[in-house]
Amino acid sequence: MMHDEVVKRRKWLNDQEFLDLVGATNLIPGPNSTEMAIHIGFLRASWAGLVVGGACFIVPAMVIVMILAWAYVHFGTTPQAEWLLYGVKPVVIAIIGQALWGLGQKAVKDLLMAIVGVLVIALYFLGFNEILLLFAAGFTVMLVCNFQRLRGQTMGLFIVPLAGAGLLPQASASFGLPLLFLTFLKIGSVLYGSGYVLLAFLRADFVVRLGWLTDQQLLDAIAIGQVTPGPVFTTATFLGYLLGGTSGALIATLGIFLPSFIFVAISNPLIPRMRKSVWIRSMLDGINVASLGLMGAVSWQLGVASLIDPLTIAIASASLFMLIRFKINSTWLIVGGGLLGLLFKAL
Repeated sequence: MMHDEVVKRRKWLNDQEFLDLVGATNLIPGPNSTEMAIHIGFLRASWAGLVVGGACFIVPAMVIVMILAWAYVHFGTTPQAEWLLYGVKPVVIAIIGQALWGLGQKAVKDLLMAIVGVLVIALYFLGFNEILLLFAAGFTVMLVCNFQRLRGQTMGLFIVPLAGAGLLPQASASFGLPLLFLTFLKIGSVLYGSGYVLLAFLRADFVVRLGWLTDQQLLDAIAIGQVTPGPVFTTATFLGYLLGGTSGALIATLGIFLPSFIFVAISNPLIPRMRKSVWIRSMLDGINVASLGLMGAVSWQLGVASLIDPLTIAIASASLFMLIRFKINSTWLIVGGGLLGLLFKAL
């Protein structure tokens, strides 16, 4: 849609400039679609364009999600809403599974990437910190790809610093808006890959560490992110509203998107040199495959919580088949899953 609008219709950029921006968004953390809007705004109108481009891309989705979050808080525990979500959650699991499969085919380029991905999954289930896993994987792949003679030592570098240092603390904490902001700011500052990778970070922080959310609430938030336009990162808006009302929604949204504005402002002048660096490209490959490993691990955990009987398993399987075979729009599948849940309740 962006290519059609800014290259074909408005001719603000040519194809090569557009592709350069796509590459640049992959070199920095944060949501790629939002960063594309910020990059384009910056190129068109400098600092004012950077702010306006990003804000206009984020705010409409944020408002829609806040309205749905209000409805969820007021009606989400009614029997009808519970059965609606009962049918929606298996579809969300299927959508994440399809995304994982498609992204995995691009990210797992060779045996090294496969090994790193498996190690990340194993260490995540052992309780290691997901941010540490991301950067350890990135540096490992960078070293292995650029210093073949150090292959034996680099795999050790991946594991040794993690031993005993990155286990996830599981003590709960009382809710506060400053902590909410800082947690989303941290996530927006380090998250690479698809918006679906957000699952791993949200679960690690808000379900495991802080104890503010349940797995079911997290899945409901991802479902809302799926059926609304705009970046999946507006899931933060939903969770912020759930935890702290309108103030929480605004603070969570600001926290997760603010790093994107900063990273675009810093990286835009450096794009030509960053694209040419084999070191940065190989590190990004490692971070991407680690992101997918985290995404796969959390998808398994959420799947166990959502696929609880033959009907939910059947809905998830049918949704995955239709996504892969017929490329059906995921929004229609979510609507269909919700209707099946309500129908099952009526029967």
